[in-house]
Amino acid sequence: MIKRKDCVLGIDTSNYKTSAAVIDSQGTILCDLRKLLKVKQGERGLRQSDALFQHVENLPELLEEALSDDRAQRIAAVACSDRPRPQEGSYMPVFKAGMGFGQAVAAALRVPYYTFSHQEGHIQAIRWGCGFEEQKQFLCYHLSGGTCELLKVSDAGIEIIGGSKDISFGQVIDRVGVKLGMRFPAGEEMDQCAMSAEKASAFLKKIPADGLYFNLSGIETQCGRRAEDMGGQAADEGIQGALIRELFDKIIAILAEITQKACEKTSITNIMFTGGVSASRYISEGLIEHFRNTEISIEFGQQRLSQDNAVGIALLGGKNLWL
Repeated sequence: MIKRKDCVLGIDTSNYKTSAAVIDSQGTILCDLRKLLKVKQGERGLRQSDALFQHVENLPELLEEALSDDRAQRIAAVACSDRPRPQEGSYMPVFKAGMGFGQAVAAALRVPYYTFSHQEGHIQAIRWGCGFEEQKQFLCYHLSGGTCELLKVSDAGIEIIGGSKDISFGQVIDRVGVKLGMRFPAGEEMDQCAMSAEKASAFLKKIPADGLYFNLSGIETQCGRRAEDMGGQAADEGIQGALIRELFDKIIAILAEITQKACEKTSITNIMFTGGVSASRYISEGLIEHFRNTEISIEFGQQRLSQDNAVGIALLGGKNLWL
C-alpha cells in the first residue's frame, strides 16, 4: 500500500545542537529529536570545525530515528537551516552538515528540498502555536547563545531594530556559569539556581540602554569579578544563587525597558520571545508578571521550542510545500 506523502523532515545544525524533526500537513509534531554537542568541562564553546564534525557524527543516528516506522514513506519534502540569519553574507560552517545530509535524503526520496535561516526557524517554531501566525506584523526577541536581537517581523521580512551591541545574554549566562563551576552550556542550571534562590544579591549595576540597544560586557565583567571573589564556599552559603538571581533580574529589567520603548516607537504591542534564553522559566515568568494588566501582549509559546530545534524549519518547509 502506497503511503500518502503528508510529512516534512526538518534538519537544523546549530552551534551546539544537532536537531531533526518531522511534522505532518496539519503542523502536528510527529518527531522532535535533539542532541547536544559535547563541550569539555571548563571550556566556553566549540570551534566551528569541532561542531561540524560532531554534527556529521550525530545526523545518521537522528535521521534513522526520524525516518523510522512509516515516516520515510510519508516524507513530501526536506527542509534545512543553511545560515544564521536571512541576510546576505550570513554564514557559518556548521550548517553545511545539515545541508549535505538534507540534500542527500531529498534526492534519495525524490522530494523537494528547501532551505531557511536558523533565525527564521526559531521564529516559526514559536509563532505556529502561539496565536501570532495570522499577525501581519509583530516584534520578536531572538535571545540565544550567539544572538541578542529585537526584530520587527512583517510580511516584508525581518528587520533588526534593537538588541545588544556586543555580546548576547546567552554568552553572559554561560560564561558566568562556567566561572561558577557549571558545565557549558549553563543556561538550564543557572535558571534553576535563580528559581531556587531565596533572594537576590545587590552587587550589580543596571544594564545601560541606548535607545533600543544596550551593552552586556559590563555586567559580565561585574559577575566574573564577584564569582572570583566568592571562593569554593559560595554555593553552600547561598551567595552563588543570589548572584545568579540578581543577574537574571537585571536581564528582566532591561528587556522590560526596551520592550516598553519599542512598543511606543513602533505602535506594535504584540511581542514574541524565542531562542534558548527565552526558555528560562525565571526570565519568562518575570516578564509575564511585569506586563500583566497592560496593553502589551507578550508570548513565549511552547518554551521547549524556544531552544534550538528543527521543528520550525520543518514547519517552514510545510508552508512552502502546501500553501
